[in-house]
Amino acid sequence: MPSFPLIRLGELLTYAPDPHGVEPDGEYPIAGIYGFGRGMIQRAAVTGREMAATQLFRIRAGQFVYSRLKSFEGAYAIVSPEVDGYFVSNEFPTFDLHHGLEPGFLGWYFKQDCVWRQLASDGKGIGARRERLHPTRLLDHAIPLPPIEQQRRIIAKLDGAALQLKTMRRTADAARAELNATMKAAFRKVIAGAPRVAMMDIAPLVRRPIAVDLDGSYPELGVRSFGKGTFRKPSLSGIEVGNKRLFEIHEGDLLFNIVFAWEGAVALASAADHGRVGSHRFLTCVPDPQRATSKFLLYYFLTAEGTERLGAASPGGAGRNRTLGLKGLESIVVPAPSLDAQLWFDELQQKAGAVQAGQVEVAAELDHLIPALMHQAFD
Repeated sequence: MPSFPLIRLGELLTYAPDPHGVEPDGEYPIAGIYGFGRGMIQRAAVTGREMAATQLFRIRAGQFVYSRLKSFEGAYAIVSPEVDGYFVSNEFPTFDLHHGLEPGFLGWYFKQDCVWRQLASDGKGIGARRERLHPTRLLDHAIPLPPIEQQRRIIAKLDGAALQLKTMRRTADAARAELNATMKAAFRKVIAGAPRVAMMDIAPLVRRPIAVDLDGSYPELGVRSFGKGTFRKPSLSGIEVGNKRLFEIHEGDLLFNIVFAWEGAVALASAADHGRVGSHRFLTCVPDPQRATSKFLLYYFLTAEGTERLGAASPGGAGRNRTLGLKGLESIVVPAPSLDAQLWFDELQQKAGAVQAGQVEVAAELDHLIPALMHQAFD
């Protein structure tokens, strides 16, 4: 894109507050702004007596609005038709656009994080969440302004790319849902009529305690909730470990974070995890290789039934007060179909995982598409 003259927003926008006194019996649909350039929030109407404010400001479709408090995280938007006539507080300065500036062009311009950072650097306050961008500072900001026809071409290109991206993501979501449904159906078929066996018999708890050396280094491993796998923590020195008990983790271990097992904090240790350590809060179970596989048991524990069993074995209140007990884990009864059936399902899981990994890679590439196009359009 060739360079265009930088024009102050003060020459392109007019501050246009539309104040309305709040009546106790009046109803006021409230709008907000998502962060990170994601547009307007549409909220339900509230009555005047339900709010503390004595004055609200009406907004109209096509106006430009931002959040003083959240400007640092991209809370800028063009008012969409869905919230035309809605109300905002005085924390949302609103502007009319002059002739010669397309709303869509300005909307796309303010989706750039480099613009948020530039304006935030001049915000007033202490700490990101206390900064407030004053309207005069916004109006002092200059933007590159191409002729109106070129603005429209840029809008059409970016709108088209965004629509294509949305369609591709919707298709990927549908494919992912279909794949998950297929896996669930296959799992139900595999376990239908299979015997149920206690964990202590098919995948007993294995502890490998470590003698801590004060001069040693101990790389820790963690387990994310909701079946999101393991994560690697920085190494602890022997002095940092202190009296903390550590246990070694091996590849293929079925890992349970006893604090959050009830919300799916279960994972399979990979080759990269081998030799790392966990505290007493991480339990490792090793399946009998003649009777079960870790991948199969992991899938089970991440099903609704498996997570429910972990919850039942984790007595207590909410959050950190719910702890998976050793005896409780050992007593959980799991489906135990033939080893051949489990291996078949594991192979199916591997194929499904490859498909999902490909989708993730494509999604990552798509995530860079719009920023690249915006960079091309505005730089």
